[in-house]
Amino acid sequence: MRIELVQLPGQECNIEANLESALAAIARCSLETDLIVFPETYLTGFPTADNIGHLARPLDDALLTTIQTACRQRNVSVAIGTAEACDGKFYNTTSLITPDGIAMAYRKTHLWASDKGVFHPGDRMMTCEWNGLRVGILICYDIEFPETARALATLGADLLIVTNGNMDPYGMVHRNAIIARAMENQVFAVMVNRCGEGDGLTFAGGSCVVDPFGNVLVECGREPVQLAIDIDLSQLASSRSQYRYLSDRRMALSGEIHELPNGIRELHF
Repeated sequence: MRIELVQLPGQECNIEANLESALAAIARCSLETDLIVFPETYLTGFPTADNIGHLARPLDDALLTTIQTACRQRNVSVAIGTAEACDGKFYNTTSLITPDGIAMAYRKTHLWASDKGVFHPGDRMMTCEWNGLRVGILICYDIEFPETARALATLGADLLIVTNGNMDPYGMVHRNAIIARAMENQVFAVMVNRCGEGDGLTFAGGSCVVDPFGNVLVECGREPVQLAIDIDLSQLASSRSQYRYLSDRRMALSGEIHELPNGIRELHF
């Protein structure tokens, strides 16, 4: 399976420019590419409480239908982020768009400080079947919580797509997190981050693909790049052949806190 990572700066509040660059990236993808992944809220940039009402679009808006048309023309699927408007609320949403339409639209469940007061948090984790795999999506801060990827693995995910908008000085936080999320759930993980400057921030780049053993297969630097990689899906079965974390875990064990002299606590789990 071939996946392309599109690590670009993006522009705040400039949907036309971001759409143009996304369409250009889709148009130049390899004929063998199955999936193209863009950064978090790539089409709209990061909105504020003052402009979210202007920038956010419903999922059936021409913005995403234009991406779908490009997907159909190139016979490729795209994971791309946008600000979504739905029933008077706004969400940080990443959609998996196929030539046949939107296969899944995931709303960010764990809001970073700058998301709060702008977006509503999503209320569910989700996966879908795509190209013979079960795929799950997370967005940026989501991956810092082990429970998010574990929830997707419990739902059967084989491939974890992470659209990212991570900035300095937190680049290593997400690099370490994505390796752990892939290894502890025995899944492939694809993380695509923004790069460059924007809204007073320096985005960390570092987009990467990690295999189910936790090996980094490819990693971008800090510059704009569109990078293709072929992944060997047989590694899923190989990583699970000797042990399976999901089946071996023992979450029902009880815990105790023992009080020792001097007020020191001895913890038992």
